[in-house]
Amino acid sequence: MALIQVNNLTFAYDGSYDLIFEDASFQLDTDWKLGFVGRNGRGKTTFLKLLLGELEYSGTISADAGFDYFPYPIPHPEYLTIDVALDRVPEAQQWQLERELSLLQVADDVLYRPFETLSSGEQTKVMLAALFLQEHRFLLIDEPTNHLDLHARRLVSDYLRSKRGFILVSHDRAFLDNCVDHVLSINRASIDVQRGNFSSWWDNKQRQDQYELTENERLRKDVKRLSEAAKRTNQWSHEVEKTKNGTRNSGIKVDKGYVGHKAAKMMKRSKSIERRQQTALEEKSSLLKNLETADSLKLTQLVYHKPQLLELLDVSIRYGDRVVCEDIRFDIQQGDRIALTGPNGSGKSSLLKLLLGEPINHSGTVNIGSRLRISYVPQDTSHLAGDLTDYARSLGIDESLFKAILRKLDFARVQFEKDMRQLSAGQKKKVLIAGSLCEQAHLHLWDEPLNYIDVISRMQIEELLLEHQPTLLFVEHDATFCEHIATRTVSLGSVARADGASG
Repeated sequence: MALIQVNNLTFAYDGSYDLIFEDASFQLDTDWKLGFVGRNGRGKTTFLKLLLGELEYSGTISADAGFDYFPYPIPHPEYLTIDVALDRVPEAQQWQLERELSLLQVADDVLYRPFETLSSGEQTKVMLAALFLQEHRFLLIDEPTNHLDLHARRLVSDYLRSKRGFILVSHDRAFLDNCVDHVLSINRASIDVQRGNFSSWWDNKQRQDQYELTENERLRKDVKRLSEAAKRTNQWSHEVEKTKNGTRNSGIKVDKGYVGHKAAKMMKRSKSIERRQQTALEEKSSLLKNLETADSLKLTQLVYHKPQLLELLDVSIRYGDRVVCEDIRFDIQQGDRIALTGPNGSGKSSLLKLLLGEPINHSGTVNIGSRLRISYVPQDTSHLAGDLTDYARSLGIDESLFKAILRKLDFARVQFEKDMRQLSAGQKKKVLIAGSLCEQAHLHLWDEPLNYIDVISRMQIEELLLEHQPTLLFVEHDATFCEHIATRTVSLGSVARADGASG
């Protein structure tokens, strides 16, 4: 066991007035399986770079272990995979590498193929296996699930559960729950370390948020009551003090000493009330700093003139002579939220593009309703450029509603003025989702919409979808999101059929 000590860590990027970290202090154990969570832009990847010594900072970070980062660059992707892996860990033996890859269900022949010919999922598994062959290293694993389908995510999560000594940045709740035993969270105003998995951390956060909301309301009432009491006491004191200079009452001379003493007691009571009021205000100011809040939104979806929007009958898709999926048969009814599942390369994205009218080589029948309006969220965000106002105008959507959704998803107002090319990958995906939700459409087609989006925003997107219930066909590898959102599932394989969530 070794410790990583962080003391008074302060950091901001050059030219920025916003501190990413300010006087942060905490302690980590290198034996932990540590999940690392927080909103997009809160500094998760930045902290990993600080551990690696890539950025200058004030404060101290001390550790008795070395660090390695995933993903790492591959200098020669044209080399055989076995050479790529053993070049990374020259002290390792081939049998050790084969043992690790067998745990990840990677076939032996993969080692003798050029690394660049491997799928993204195979490359991820090989790179992780190589890192875990090293001893006395603490691994910094940054979003390994982005190129993994559901099956591969389960395999990698099980593999990590069998290991120890890593920080894992992931936005997939099921993935985190399966393989971490501690959680490091970057909140709005603090950094916390807790024992347990993501679900236990989230339960604790919700309890803390509810406690602070209740305390905030109690203190708000206390402040109001004390303020009114102080006002009354000050008024009484002033009235009593005036009687010192008053006239005789029933011929009896006013006792100025008694009146002054009474006025002083009232003033002392007033000061006491003010101190209690100030204490309540200070307690109140310490609450709700980490609460993730947003106003409710009003979204409207177009209603189609028929219950059925489209239908596919025995559709097969080909790339050249290769059939990637066949005998696809399902329909989409108004109100459906259908998860399109299957391993990488099974034709999910091609099917969405076929429904959009793109020239995809296929056979079978595709019946799409007349005048059906479709909103599309692609995987790729490289086309986003310019400011958000122009983007909203290009889509013909309500700019105020569009930005309100982005605010709910933790966009700072300063980001509204940026060119979209300057936004992070997660922020760009949020732009696409917010734009789609604002579009007047009968059907939404979303292709891996949650890539790079933080876990709290994922839950807020779920809330929006469940509240407003748009008709949706989506590809997504986040098992928890699919479980919560999908009313039906269509699995692409040799024969694709629709499986109803409710029978």
